[in-house]
Amino acid sequence: MKELFDKISYQCSHNVTSMYSTSFSLAVKMLSPKIQKDIYAIYGFVRFADEIVDTFHDYDKEVLLDEFEKDLYKAIDRGISLNPILNSFQEVVNKNHIEADLIDHFMKSMRADLSKTEYQSIKEYEDYIYGSADVVGLMCLKVFVQGDQKRFDELKEPAMKLGSAFQKVNFLRDLKDDTEHLHRSYFPHIQGGIIDGVVKDQIIEEIDKDFQDAYAGILQLPIEAKFGVYTAFIYYRKLLRKLTVTKASEIREKRIRISNPMKMFLLTKSFVNYKLNLL
Repeated sequence: MKELFDKISYQCSHNVTSMYSTSFSLAVKMLSPKIQKDIYAIYGFVRFADEIVDTFHDYDKEVLLDEFEKDLYKAIDRGISLNPILNSFQEVVNKNHIEADLIDHFMKSMRADLSKTEYQSIKEYEDYIYGSADVVGLMCLKVFVQGDQKRFDELKEPAMKLGSAFQKVNFLRDLKDDTEHLHRSYFPHIQGGIIDGVVKDQIIEEIDKDFQDAYAGILQLPIEAKFGVYTAFIYYRKLLRKLTVTKASEIREKRIRISNPMKMFLLTKSFVNYKLNLL
């Protein structure tokens, strides 16, 4: 039965999310059950594309990405794929009318990771972030507003700002791995992965502004999405605070993390704020 295959496909996306990101998985669980599976499907798709370019070092990444992209567009066009991750994603795309332009930009940024190692201008940096993060936020927003185009247009900019903030935090947190293992430098502010206190503060100020701009949009999200998105916001903002008080030299030498007990504290805090209508 097709219904059973679709259920299995969504379960695969759920499993991918749970295995790859406990933090994001926790945030998704705070969404309304009626939209959770769609967000799992988006994450599963994004994660698989990212894995191809970031971790499959013993294989021809370009060939794998080419095949993945061809199968992606076939899946969207046909309304089915035997790849369960693509099958669940295509259903979300078609059901929520996610524009091809958003997917195209995402794949463009993923493809850049195959060969581009430095982003030397602000435009290059912003274009990459738009494709790798902002459009993912817009895909999720499509699910959140459930076809309300007016609301989508009103919340589009804050959703992009939140995607940018999350991505920039990841860049700063993963500076060591990106530089030493992937040989990439995303920040045009940093040359050769060398970061000092002045540059670190400049980057953090930029991210903090993105968070401020994004928060106004979170307040206007539909009730089904607000708590889950706010949970992710609280987690990443805490990560940014931890990066703020960490010396630049330490950021270059180790990956900054949030402990599991702290994650649970942040979840409790966001739940209390939500219940008390403080957001």
